Amino acid sequence: MKRSEKALQFYSNGFNCAQSVIASFADILDLSEETAIRMASGFGGGMGRMQETCGAATGAYMVMGYLRGKYKVGDDEANEKTNKLIQEFTKRFTKEHGSVNCKALIHFDINSEDGMAKAKEADVFNKKCTYFVKTAVELLEEIIAI
Repeated sequence: MKRSEKALQFYSNGFNCAQSVIASFADILDLSEETAIRMASGFGGGMGRMQETCGAATGAYMVMGYLRGKYKVGDDEANEKTNKLIQEFTKRFTKEHGSVNCKALIHFDINSEDGMAKAKEADVFNKKCTYFVKTAVELLEEIIAI
């Protein structure tokens, strides 16, 4: 199964966009799927459903940080490399979707009852968010060259 398909399977099972992205990489992160899912649980809906940075993107950022990030004192080169990877991902995700901002991507305020009802009625989570999850995983695979 392709990694993007695995991510979509997590998403269709009720996990948020960030959880779905990071869990699809759990094998190469040397994490259990449960740990990956728990770690990303607060990042869906643009981080805590604040509709800021898209959860699919933040899931990808966590994967990049884990694989390429700074973990030793003084390893500023790794920090810079991670920042460049995140910037490249963001540039490409934005080119594909127009933004990395959740609210701008889905065009609904999901923090109001009316907005959430309208988002569900428009089936935005299936029609749009699945696409964000899929492309986040595919871009991530390209950028980290796995």
